[in-house]
Amino acid sequence: MWSQVYDPLGSMALSTLAAGVPVAVLLGALAFFHLQAHLAAGLALVVGIVVASAIFGMPAAMAGKAAGFGIAAGLFPIGWIVLNIIFLHRLTTLNGSFKVLQGSIAGITEDRRLQLLLVAFSFGAFFEGAAGFGTPVAVTGAILIGLGFSPLAASGLALIANTAPVAYGALGSPIIALSAVTGLDLLDLSAMIGRQLPLFSVIVPFWLIWAFAGFRGMIAIWPAILVAGVSFAIPQFLVSNFHGPWLVDVIAALVSMGSLTLFLKVWRPKEIWTTTKIIGRHDDSKVDDPEAVAAEKRASAAAAGISTMKAWMPWIILTVFVFVWGVPEFKKLMDGLWSWKYAIPGLDKAVIKVPPVVPAEIAEGAVFNFNVLSMAGTGILASAVLGGLLMGYSLPTLLKEYWNTIKLVRYSLLTICAMFGVGYLTRYSGLDATLGLAFAHTGVFYPLFGTMLGWLGVALTGSDTASNVLFGGLQKTTAEQLGLSPVLMASANSSGGVMGKMIDAQSIVVASTATKWYGHEGDILRYVFFHSVVLAILVGLFVTLQAYVDPFTRMVIH
Repeated sequence: MWSQVYDPLGSMALSTLAAGVPVAVLLGALAFFHLQAHLAAGLALVVGIVVASAIFGMPAAMAGKAAGFGIAAGLFPIGWIVLNIIFLHRLTTLNGSFKVLQGSIAGITEDRRLQLLLVAFSFGAFFEGAAGFGTPVAVTGAILIGLGFSPLAASGLALIANTAPVAYGALGSPIIALSAVTGLDLLDLSAMIGRQLPLFSVIVPFWLIWAFAGFRGMIAIWPAILVAGVSFAIPQFLVSNFHGPWLVDVIAALVSMGSLTLFLKVWRPKEIWTTTKIIGRHDDSKVDDPEAVAAEKRASAAAAGISTMKAWMPWIILTVFVFVWGVPEFKKLMDGLWSWKYAIPGLDKAVIKVPPVVPAEIAEGAVFNFNVLSMAGTGILASAVLGGLLMGYSLPTLLKEYWNTIKLVRYSLLTICAMFGVGYLTRYSGLDATLGLAFAHTGVFYPLFGTMLGWLGVALTGSDTASNVLFGGLQKTTAEQLGLSPVLMASANSSGGVMGKMIDAQSIVVASTATKWYGHEGDILRYVFFHSVVLAILVGLFVTLQAYVDPFTRMVIH
């Protein structure tokens, strides 16, 4: 048994700096030293183990097990999603159907800004609600690159778009987890978050188009942006407040996609925007892959015989399968057929969280749940196999292409595993709690900094669910000590966390993999970092208004 120590150096300032070293190494190696992502993540993991054991006193063997647990969790379910969505994309690209799909989207509108709005924001929100865990970035990034967006544009903009829907992702998983760890009412949390994020569901589409096209390019299509944002925000508020967290994104995304598509039938901008460059930034990113060029030529030739319906067929199947795999009853059915749980000896119930992070001492569980049948990635694989057979692929060819896909994403899988290793290590060693306590000492400014804590949690772990599990209890406890609403601050953890989604290393790796822009994770990080920080601060300021300023205080559930 080992109890976490949150101030090993006898100075919270020094201990906080020490706790932040692994994250600083990771971000610095990516953004400034331009290391390949899997090397940067591996270096951060090694440094993290040293800091956890040498400074925070975690037994080295226990630290190694925590890192190993994270590596396994990174491969399943996240790596499993990435591998299988790229497999499906590869199949549709090779037979030409993806090119037809791109043409059908261009048929709705040729304007790149509107294509971005439709694909990255509205369509991506549906996949976030149905599956989460990297699926929307993988799908929308691949579609955007196929539409002619540069790798940096496709990666960065897909990440910016995948923010406002995240709190209700994977059929409400982050909020369900938040309720479980805090003991707060699930419907209260769902409603409170639904009184924070709708504002940003309107802001984010404008922000997305501004990041791509500049202010003038954004203003030129403001009616369409408003339609996409408002038609998402209103259902988001209504469903979250009067039903619950489960179907918020799915319903809001369908309404947004339908509303935008219908609106574009009666409205079009004065000038059609065809550039795929990011305004105000020299973006000469490209993919120099002779094999990809040859495949594109073959796909163009094959596309001539494929109808639009056949081109959408694999993605319709994917949508259905992902939705079914996200239904809790189906998950229980699959888990009942087969799942394997492994309690990690020497780690499970061996790490003790202590006050003030938790009200009373609690032993951390460490059980690896290999419920592969109910994982979203398995649903994606099943849809890819079925879609592949309907596209005319034979089973031997599918196996060959699956092996080629594994080779294609091998470094990305290594990176994802290492990133999760860092995240789990910070959790079990208490590094994350030390960082969290630093935020908790901000007094009257806590609504802002507590929101930024949620942002930090997602940036570290790559998951709004994980951030809620890590810091939900701390948010509740600190709010009670400061006389704030626990529901407000627990919700702020999730709402602020969504803006950290675009800079977490796993999401960046998913984006670089989907766009085949390997080794440029640092470029993507540098592009999205400003957007992530500023949007998170705006969420924090809005939460501060809800905490102290009438009439915003009337929105708060106590």
